[in-house]
Amino acid sequence: MAIGLIEQVADNFLNYVGIMAVMKLIHNTGITIRLQVCRHVLHALYMNSGVAGQLSKQVGWQDTIVRLYIKRHLEEKPTEGKNSEGSEGRSSEPDLMSFGDRKLSETQEDGEDDGEIFFQRDGAQTPDEVSVSSETGLIPSEPDTASLGGINLAAGDAANIGNKTVTKSDSGISIGSSKVDRGVFQREVSQDMQELNSLDDDDHALQELSDMLVEVLFNLMWRGVSGSDEEAWKERGKVIACIDVLSEKYELIKPPVELKRLLLQKMLEACIADVRDSKTPSAVYTENSLKLIKALQYFLLGDTSEQQHKWHQKLVDTLMLLLDALNVWEQSFGEADWLEMAQIGITILIGFASQNDIELCAASAAKLHILLETRPMASTQEACFVLGSVDNALVKSLRGDKKTYSFLIPLMRAVVDKCAEPLNMKSHLPTLPQTSMSPTFFEDFQVYCLSKEWRDFVEKQVQPVMQQYSMMNFAETTANMSKYWCDCTEALNVSTHLRERERGESKLKFQDQIVEPFMKQRKAETSRHNAILNQLRNQHISTLRQWRASKRFLTGERGAWAERIPQPVNWKLSMTENFSRMRPKLTQNYNFDDHLDAAQQRDNIGNNMTSSTEAIPLAVAKEAMVNELEDDVLGDEEWNMVRSESSKELENSKEKTVISEECQLVTVMEVITGKLEVTSSYLYFIDGSPDKEEGGGQDFKWALSQLREVHLRRYNLRRTAIEMFLIDQTNYFINFNSKKVRNKVYGRITGLRPPNLYYYGAKSPAMLLKASGLTQKWVNREINNFDYLMQLNTIAGRTYNDLNQYPVFPWVIQDYTVDTLDLTDPDMYRDLSKPIGVVNPKNVEEVTSKYENFEDPSGFIDKFHYGTHYSNGPGVMHYMVRTEPFTSLHIQLQSGRFDCADRQFHSIPNTWQCLMDNPNDVKELIPEFFYLPEFLENMNTFDLGRLQTGENISDVILPNWANSADDFIYKHRMALESEYVSQHLHEWIDLIFGYKQRGQAAVESLNVFYYCTYEGAVDLDAITNPIERKATEGMINNFGQTPTQLLKEPHPRRLSPEEAARKAMKTQTQTLNVFDYLSYLKAFFVEVSSVDSDPLVYVQVPKSQARSFIDHGMPDNMITISDRGVLGVHGWLPYDKIISNYFTFERDPTLVSPKFRRMLGGPFAPGLQITPTLFVVSHDSRLLFSGGHWDNSVRVFNLKSHSKGKNVSIVTRHHDIVTCLALDNCGTQLITGSRDTTCMIWEVTFQGGVANGLIDKPLQTLYGHDEEVTCVAISTELDMAASASKDGTCIIHTVRKGHYVRTLRPPCENLLSLSIPLIAISEDGHVALYCEQKTATGKHSSPKYQDKLSLHLYSINGKHLTSETPLNHITDMLITKDYLVTGDTQGTLVIRNFFSLQILTNMPLHVPIHTINMAPKNSQFLIGLRDGKLIIVGIGKPNEIRKLF
Repeated sequence: MAIGLIEQVADNFLNYVGIMAVMKLIHNTGITIRLQVCRHVLHALYMNSGVAGQLSKQVGWQDTIVRLYIKRHLEEKPTEGKNSEGSEGRSSEPDLMSFGDRKLSETQEDGEDDGEIFFQRDGAQTPDEVSVSSETGLIPSEPDTASLGGINLAAGDAANIGNKTVTKSDSGISIGSSKVDRGVFQREVSQDMQELNSLDDDDHALQELSDMLVEVLFNLMWRGVSGSDEEAWKERGKVIACIDVLSEKYELIKPPVELKRLLLQKMLEACIADVRDSKTPSAVYTENSLKLIKALQYFLLGDTSEQQHKWHQKLVDTLMLLLDALNVWEQSFGEADWLEMAQIGITILIGFASQNDIELCAASAAKLHILLETRPMASTQEACFVLGSVDNALVKSLRGDKKTYSFLIPLMRAVVDKCAEPLNMKSHLPTLPQTSMSPTFFEDFQVYCLSKEWRDFVEKQVQPVMQQYSMMNFAETTANMSKYWCDCTEALNVSTHLRERERGESKLKFQDQIVEPFMKQRKAETSRHNAILNQLRNQHISTLRQWRASKRFLTGERGAWAERIPQPVNWKLSMTENFSRMRPKLTQNYNFDDHLDAAQQRDNIGNNMTSSTEAIPLAVAKEAMVNELEDDVLGDEEWNMVRSESSKELENSKEKTVISEECQLVTVMEVITGKLEVTSSYLYFIDGSPDKEEGGGQDFKWALSQLREVHLRRYNLRRTAIEMFLIDQTNYFINFNSKKVRNKVYGRITGLRPPNLYYYGAKSPAMLLKASGLTQKWVNREINNFDYLMQLNTIAGRTYNDLNQYPVFPWVIQDYTVDTLDLTDPDMYRDLSKPIGVVNPKNVEEVTSKYENFEDPSGFIDKFHYGTHYSNGPGVMHYMVRTEPFTSLHIQLQSGRFDCADRQFHSIPNTWQCLMDNPNDVKELIPEFFYLPEFLENMNTFDLGRLQTGENISDVILPNWANSADDFIYKHRMALESEYVSQHLHEWIDLIFGYKQRGQAAVESLNVFYYCTYEGAVDLDAITNPIERKATEGMINNFGQTPTQLLKEPHPRRLSPEEAARKAMKTQTQTLNVFDYLSYLKAFFVEVSSVDSDPLVYVQVPKSQARSFIDHGMPDNMITISDRGVLGVHGWLPYDKIISNYFTFERDPTLVSPKFRRMLGGPFAPGLQITPTLFVVSHDSRLLFSGGHWDNSVRVFNLKSHSKGKNVSIVTRHHDIVTCLALDNCGTQLITGSRDTTCMIWEVTFQGGVANGLIDKPLQTLYGHDEEVTCVAISTELDMAASASKDGTCIIHTVRKGHYVRTLRPPCENLLSLSIPLIAISEDGHVALYCEQKTATGKHSSPKYQDKLSLHLYSINGKHLTSETPLNHITDMLITKDYLVTGDTQGTLVIRNFFSLQILTNMPLHVPIHTINMAPKNSQFLIGLRDGKLIIVGIGKPNEIRKLF
């Protein structure tokens, strides 16, 4: 790969930055690759004269090329001469690993190593690695290595090296289509080496590489760097300095001294050539020659630490040639530079002659001898210097092996001859051997030079002058050269710094132009790839889910291939709610886990695990304390922003995005991260979960018109959430990142003015309660206790979506041991004026003492009575442990196992007794105790363990006065609604939601809890320590949260029934509830049709008729339909406008004359019996939906147009006659049943809040019946569609997905034909069925049949509760609250208790009843008879009844 790169940047077209980059990249490769690269570089240098100049302009080229000499690391050796940074620093080399101020260790600690380039030599790992940081680009990973950051990508070359693009990936750098990483590069290096048939250990290759590098460096130093000024020589000197720096830590392929000598030698030769090529010596050549000779002198004589490779014959020969070429020895050139060069030349020659090498000594001595003979001494000082220098060499030889003595003695003779007269040797050396004509001078001087006379002469006469001469001529030069080399080292540091800076800039460019675009593209591609993989996975999961659903559909209980032995069904709690905010429904759990592992890990005798009743640590970060509690409302500025929202812009029909914010959808099981988008028409929650299934997940879309309520909420005591309630009774809890974002979203939603939103404005919960009028309604007994408590919980921020803020209800009964529950006995009830912890008087002293004696050492924790709370997540799971998903949550809380059996909720009497005995256990109840019997039963047969008594835990042990779980729930609910509780419930409300929740009243009531449970007491955002914040969040999650305080004054008492009736009687237009006065019922006749033979089959007063301000006080519409299809739209008021008595009925004038009479368009199917189940009117009285038509259609008629009864649309989807219809309580979905055995669910369309039609494609098609569907019912809020058939079964499906749930089979005898003509669903989801079956009597040859009639009541979860046998055929029935009202063929109106089906009263009307309905607010019964008469059953003589009160 490296060979290919260098070919592109050095051969194909010259890219000087690229050449340096490649040379940087190959620092850690084998010798062979370096050799090949150097060949290409050298070839470029020889073939192009300008290459050297361009390469020498690259910053840091010296370090880049010299590093190719590196062979391996040296062991670190502490040296006194190193700088104070120790082994991690160098005195003369900058930190090459730094990128700005960022070090490799920091990069590695950050863990953001996106990729690296790793080059290896001989398969051995080197420390030189290059990593890529997402923050800074390319960062070398060792102090002495280079990296790709050395590629100085200029603006034009930022993205290319040669013609290959450099990019970044997870594990390496990609150049073009080639990805450089460790494995790939090592393999390619190995291939290159095999192709070249060369080994790294080959001395020839090492020598060749060294020679080539010397040649490259020489060309750049001499040919590339031009001029003779200081800057040019600094550039040349950096090479020598770099060799010195690297040799301190690395072993080079050649000794550094030899490399420097070769470079100096090459420059000497180049200097000779330059001088010879020029006719006359120029100033440049002279200056270069002088500086080069000075550098040579400093190299040879300045540092005496290593002498082995310095002195070489060729070096001295080259030096002499240069001096000769410059005519230095000629006296005609007596200039200072020439004189200085001559002095340096003589000094160097003496240095060579002093070497213990015969060849060097002989050649140098001979040349020096010639100079002495031909060149006169310039001065006595020079004579002393020469004499002293030769003497030193001679003494050194004599004291050594004497092998060079024979070459030095002729030189000494010549020196003595030259210096004899200037130094007056004759007088100082009387015994000096004769130099001329003396054959024994060689031997004589050998002895004499060591004699005292000679030594004294040298020391006293020669050496002082010699030192003076050196100081005069060489000291300054030496100092200047020393400073020069220091300047070169410093310049090297500066250039390295500049290179690093340029590298950093290059990295930034690389990051901006290559890495970041690549990373964005890679991220996009990765996201796309992951999205495809996720989509494929989700498609697989979705397909598998659909396949399983299809399998269940086909092989289920009512499937075409139903299995003979049905599979067991497991259940979990559904999140659907009714209008009382009950969650009574169970749904099938397709991902059921029996939790056998959790049961096996349970240890009844092990160490007790931390429970919710144990004391908590009294430590929360002080910065989280909130001294003053503020109401959770929007500020003035935020609210003004909402009001200033331009509504005109949003009135545009085009949907526009108003706001989009990151958020979390909080559910019982999990917290789902996503985004909430608010548009001018819809709200969208987009699930951001990476594993969201295709077509599934938690994506939601809500029309603004579906919003019923939006409340500000808190999450983990942070005011950052909202909860949205829709008209179909679904609700969603959404948490945002901050209160500011929450308020902004809330303001934008309310600023859009959703048409069905109950409350506008940023009201606090206390203000909201006051504005709602709920308290007054409860006081006046217009709503029951359960609904009022649930509404208080909702306004105070309690929600099913957060276990830590679960709705809280009171214990109401205190005697669970008696056999009979007497709801009229006050002793059966708990004292609601006291907290549960002190209901037992024995606990008062302990609780009071705990409060009074508590002292907080830190001084910021207030006193409290209870260290636990009456409502928290663990407490909810404790009660709901038998019901999924709470079973899984309980196991998760208990670290993957069930809690010990004795701590489980296994007995209601035992739980109450524990509360009475232990003042630290203060758990109140949850709403399920009043409506959900299934949570008391172990329907999924979990192994809950064995008590210490040996008894297995399964279903909850009930009080003696309860026969079953259903009986307990019914009686417990009756106790909640009892008169005693009604008269004292306000006292408990004061404790939980009212003025006794805080302050002195709470202290006096023994009702103070740990401070961090109160709203606004802790500000998690103020805790800066993440550990403390996490601990505080954990404490909040397991500890509980006190509801928002709604009242700061005592809550008013509820009126007694007598007081409420007396107050109601004072208002003349106030309607009375007929169920409260069953003994005062009276029937009133109303003439509707003038034709007696046309039975009245349908009558209805819609409950939510839209009114304008002008229409206020005008009569409502009453819709009647006769058997012949005659439509009447009458006026109706539940009171008389004139005498404030009875009611007001204004007959439709079109019914008087057959000419103006309105008929339903389209004939009914022949032979079809017209029943009330064929007609439905929209809640706003705008549309009439009808079935039974000959063309199998559902027809929609307009009731408000000028031509009332006009056909709006005809929708045909069934394959046979439509036999029944029903509309849900919300008025948004219609269900139809047909003779084709199917049911269909349709969506009613609205425009401007007014019903205007029916979507022609059904939302769901429901299957399962074997015969004609006879009746249907639907409850959208409970996600429940029920259909009954002539096959004698009732099938329950879900509304939203159309899934089969269960089949209800009323008990019947064998071989009897059973049919279910009527069905009704209560608000709680109970199903009432009226059944008819033919019984054969008489002889088998001529049997006679008679009908066997029955009424059956089922719970919402399919449990058969009770049955009754009516006396006559029932023609119509309806459910209102706790009552079942029926009419029969004998004309008897029967009112029954809904839960027991016992008759409360009846009223004979003597004419068969065809239809029954209720006027709004239960003021009257509306009954249609076979003779066409309309009977209004209400309270007779209301004025007389008012007088009773």
